[in-house]
Amino acid sequence: MKQYAIRFALGAALMLVFLGHVVGWWQIPFVSLVDAYLYDARLRLSAPGGLDDRVVVVDIDEKSLAEEGRWPWSRDRVSLLVRQLTDHYKVAVVGFDVVFAEPDESSGLKVLEEIGKGEFRDNKAYQEALGGLRRKLDYDRQFAETLKGRPVVLGYYFSGQDDAGKSGALPPPLFNLADFRGRPVTFTHWKGYGANLAEFQETTASAGHFNPLVDFDGISRRVPLLVEHEGGCYEALSLAMLRLKLGNAAIRPGFPDKDSGMEWLEVSSASGTLRIPVDDQVAALIPYRGPERSFPYISAVDVLRGSVDAQKLEGKIVVVGTSAPGLMDLRATPVGATYPGVEIHANLVAGMLDGKIKQKPSYVYAIEVLEIFFLGTVLIVLLPLLSPLRASLLAAGSLLAAGMLNYVLWSSADMVVPIASFLILALMLYGIDAAWGYFVESRTKRQFTDLFGQYVPPELVDEMAKNPETYSMEGKKEELTVLFSDVRGFTTISEGLDPGELAQLMNAYLGKMTNVIRNRRGTLDKYIGDAIMAFWGAPVANAEHAREAVLTALEMQRALRELDEPFKARGWPELHIGVGINTGPMTVGDMGSPIRKAYTVMGDAVNTASRFEGLTKQYGVGVLAGEGTRTMAKDILFREVDRVRPKGKDDPVGIYEPLGLVSEVGKEVQDELKLWQQALRLYRAQDWDGAELQLLNLLQRAPECKLYKVYVDRIGHYRANPPGESWDGVTTFETK
Repeated sequence: MKQYAIRFALGAALMLVFLGHVVGWWQIPFVSLVDAYLYDARLRLSAPGGLDDRVVVVDIDEKSLAEEGRWPWSRDRVSLLVRQLTDHYKVAVVGFDVVFAEPDESSGLKVLEEIGKGEFRDNKAYQEALGGLRRKLDYDRQFAETLKGRPVVLGYYFSGQDDAGKSGALPPPLFNLADFRGRPVTFTHWKGYGANLAEFQETTASAGHFNPLVDFDGISRRVPLLVEHEGGCYEALSLAMLRLKLGNAAIRPGFPDKDSGMEWLEVSSASGTLRIPVDDQVAALIPYRGPERSFPYISAVDVLRGSVDAQKLEGKIVVVGTSAPGLMDLRATPVGATYPGVEIHANLVAGMLDGKIKQKPSYVYAIEVLEIFFLGTVLIVLLPLLSPLRASLLAAGSLLAAGMLNYVLWSSADMVVPIASFLILALMLYGIDAAWGYFVESRTKRQFTDLFGQYVPPELVDEMAKNPETYSMEGKKEELTVLFSDVRGFTTISEGLDPGELAQLMNAYLGKMTNVIRNRRGTLDKYIGDAIMAFWGAPVANAEHAREAVLTALEMQRALRELDEPFKARGWPELHIGVGINTGPMTVGDMGSPIRKAYTVMGDAVNTASRFEGLTKQYGVGVLAGEGTRTMAKDILFREVDRVRPKGKDDPVGIYEPLGLVSEVGKEVQDELKLWQQALRLYRAQDWDGAELQLLNLLQRAPECKLYKVYVDRIGHYRANPPGESWDGVTTFETK
């Protein structure tokens, strides 16, 4: 066991780091971030979805603002909105996610009174008229009278800033801090507030704050159901609405025992008792039903007009708020980056009614500690002792077990247990074990690299070495693509250079071409003088082997032109190459003698590719590919060049020149290709005049194209020597 001591010690130290995070000795921001992400993911996956019509959002939306004017509206309009909801539509409760913090002077009453105190002070008629108008124009008084006796919950907000002010009148607190003396209860503390005018607060049935908590990552996941301000404990808007809905239900805090913190709130009414779980800040987790508009939205202006179907509102719980972006009540939530704040309260009210608030009591941290300690210890002890496969299965099994336990607690017990600490610990322990094994076993990997490195390019050996058991040097039949390239006129070039310069030229040329092949994941088979042989699809499988080979050939032609300037500067000749490509079944493997072996390909398809390379100079094209290659490389545009019988073959084969990716070939080239195809059809139909006319037109477009000239010469030959009716249009070559 001594050889495992270092790994045991590293694992134990790592486990202590994560345990310290869980118990609060220190914080690991990344772990907290992952926990938040996993909570959000679970919330979205388990959200019931659908539309909950028990709670309705009356929306001060863009439509309402367009028709009624910018917010805030005059209080007479708000009074009408309340009367419409309560008297006409018979809703159960109206909650306002807005605050009425300032007097309404939009009626002009204040101006009229100032005039009455001035030049019209002694004008009896004016004073009598003003007295009659005062009641009609005192919109705040109208609103206060409207609130009286109606099931309305006003909203207000708290502020935690050091310089936060205090405006308006708070409702009476539900509790005082003294009620919790001796209990480890931590309330969210606020320093200032923006509340409703006192005359509104005095006449309304209830009021509650609409402050969600914003977590460290800017996401709103919780709402404090009770908050503390200057010794008083104030309820949230959603809780106040629930209590009013249940007939001003009584509320009391819930403690598991005399020494514990608060873990729930009990709301008791004639219809029963609801238990609402809270966390260590007396906050409830928001039970998001789904994305935005999981509750019915009704435009406020439609309520004012009375144009809403009564069934949509009768007996419902209504939250009045806004989704208009300009009114700045959009929140970042787990179910949407710009989520209307008003719908947060709707979710909470519905969740409390259903008893579907997730709970996160203090003892969940004990569950997390036990999970990390026991499963972590198992991983620390067993991972070093097991084979890579079994170690992987153990790590995966531990992650699966932790995930299943977490899911059961989430779905069956509505309990939120953080899981990121264990997941990250397990992955890190597995990573340490894997990394250790990798470095210890690197000698074996090097031996594998040395063996395959004799035959296979290094860039593929690195990939193969990750799973050495997958690869074998034994010969096997595979469908692959092979490429041959050759320098045109190499004999003449070599005779014009001294040996040193020739070596430098070839090194520059072969190096450039080899880089192109490697970048396209080709296996470089061999250099044959100035010729290059490469293939695709082995030893590392590649479903796109034909496409990669064709793109390699085209890139080789472009890369060759990049050598023109440096070659010219040194007085070297300009190089031109022909490339032949073919796809088909071939034997691949370690072949040779005991003295010398090579990982290579053999077969008729290989020989045919070599013949295609030789034919490029006959047609004056840079690249020729076979039918199999053309069929597999579907997104590459080809020009059919001919049907031929290369030397040594009895059956004719089609040869094609790749022009480039279909998406990149210009219209001019495509138009020329259509003319060429017409000429080829006329040629094979022995319509010499028609074919010649098309070819002459093509030569006007491309006077240097040897392919067109080849066919013009053939037509002249066949006019003098007609091939006969049995002619199949195939060209037979007797030389390589």
